[in-house]
Amino acid sequence: MGGLLWIIEKLSRIMNGIAACSLTFIMLLTVADVALRYFGHPIIGTFEIVGFGGAVAIGFGMPLTSWLRGHIFVDFFIQKFPRVPQAVVNIVTRLVCIVLFVLIGWNLFVYAGDLYRSGEVSLTRQIPFYPIAYGIGVCCFLQCLVLIADIVKIFGGQYE
Repeated sequence: MGGLLWIIEKLSRIMNGIAACSLTFIMLLTVADVALRYFGHPIIGTFEIVGFGGAVAIGFGMPLTSWLRGHIFVDFFIQKFPRVPQAVVNIVTRLVCIVLFVLIGWNLFVYAGDLYRSGEVSLTRQIPFYPIAYGIGVCCFLQCLVLIADIVKIFGGQYE
């Protein structure tokens, strides 16, 4: 089981690397656009590129953030419970989240297919929307694997 957890973590780290590159690109593009705008030569389509980059940064950063438990927890009430009820609550919430992310991922794949068939592109730069939707859909399915790994850790007593 340790090998599966290792693979999930590595995939999450790869996705996070893509998110980090996207965030860096957004920052550099914004700085370049502001500087060039000062000289009267703005970068055309910056707004939509930053929008795509933001979607990639958020979607692709989600699995590792969840793996490292870097998101906000409001579990001060649950911490008052004994260990077994805490585990039950954690498992139930993970299962609900798995269902949610499977639905989101599935719908993103359906939506991306519709975008591909319709040929929908961004207004200024003519960038197709469907690769972003497919990418975030993949991240949602990876998020499901991270949540399954959490359940495995809970059963193995490795979850804090």
